Amino acid sequence: MADIETSTVSEEGYASTSQVGEFDLQIDATDETGPNPNATLVATYASCYLPAFRVGGSQRGEEELGKIQIDASAELDDDDDLESIAFDVHVEADLDDETAADIAERAEGICHVHSALREGLHADVSVYPGAF
Repeated sequence: MADIETSTVSEEGYASTSQVGEFDLQIDATDETGPNPNATLVATYASCYLPAFRVGGSQRGEEELGKIQIDASAELDDDDDLESIAFDVHVEADLDDETAADIAERAEGICHVHSALREGLHADVSVYPGAF
């Protein structure tokens, strides 16, 4: 049996509903009834990277990172395929540059979405400590 199973249905048009466990996820290629697949992928990547950043902080002895916010951006190529992704990671804790960079690198190794993406699409990460 598979570790993850989903079911995605589209009755018409370009919108679909994915059943993911007990949750419904609305995705629409035209952005009319939900986010498009590329935007959903970028948000999923950020939502995986954020807890990985917390775990990386914990591994580094930084247990109290406080509020963390990732502002993600992505560039599309002429075929509307994802070309690049960038994360601006705003962290409440006042970390020095070396610690922030180490935590960011550790998070890359922990984040399952990061591992699943082709290397050329890994997020370019900038960390801003003392942000809140």
